[in-house]
Amino acid sequence: MSVTVDRQPLPAAEMGLETLGQLIAHLQKDNRLVVHVLVDGQEPDLSQMGTVRKIPLNQHTLFVETADPRQLAVQALTEVEAQLAEADRLRCEASELIVQNQNQRAMEKLSGCFSTWQHAQESVLKTAQLLRLDLAAVQSEGRPLTEMVRDFAEQLRQIKAALENRDFVHLNDILTYEAAQTTASWRGAVASLRAVIGQLQ
Repeated sequence: MSVTVDRQPLPAAEMGLETLGQLIAHLQKDNRLVVHVLVDGQEPDLSQMGTVRKIPLNQHTLFVETADPRQLAVQALTEVEAQLAEADRLRCEASELIVQNQNQRAMEKLSGCFSTWQHAQESVLKTAQLLRLDLAAVQSEGRPLTEMVRDFAEQLRQIKAALENRDFVHLNDILTYEAAQTTASWRGAVASLRAVIGQLQ
C-alpha cells in the first residue's frame, strides 16, 4: 500500500501518519489545500467525511492532489475581475434600455448584472474564508471590506424596492450613479485582497 502526494511518494508510516484525516491535517500544516483524493483508484464519498478521514493509510493505495490556497484565491479573483467587466456592460445596457422605455429588456440585462455582483461578493467572502482573512481588517478605499459588503446589500435592497414600485426613474439613477461606484468598489476590493494575498507566507 502506498501514499502519493502531488505525484511524489510520501513515507506516511515513517512520519507516524495512520489515517487519511491525519494525512490531510499534515498537508494543511504545510499550507496545502487537498483538492482531489483517490483511494484504490476510486473517489471517496465526501458526504461521509467522518468515515473518509478514518481510512487507514496502510491498507490502501492513495493518490492525493493539493493546491496552494493562495493560487486558488488569485485565480478566483481573476475570474471576478472579468465578471465585473461583464456586469458593468450589462448595467450600462440596462440603463440605456430604461431610458428608451424598454423596461422588460432592461430587466433581463439587470438579472445578469445581479447574479454577477452576487457571485463577486460570494467569491470575495469565500476567498477570505479560505485564507482565514478578517475582512474587517482588509481596507479598500480607506474602508474595511465588511462595510463595503454591507453597503452593497443595502444597494441591492434599494434596487429591489425601485423594481417593486416600478419606479424606473429612481432605478435608472441608482444604475447610472451608485451602481457604477459599486463596480469600482468591487474592483478596489479585489485589488486589496490581491495585495494581502501577495503578502501571505
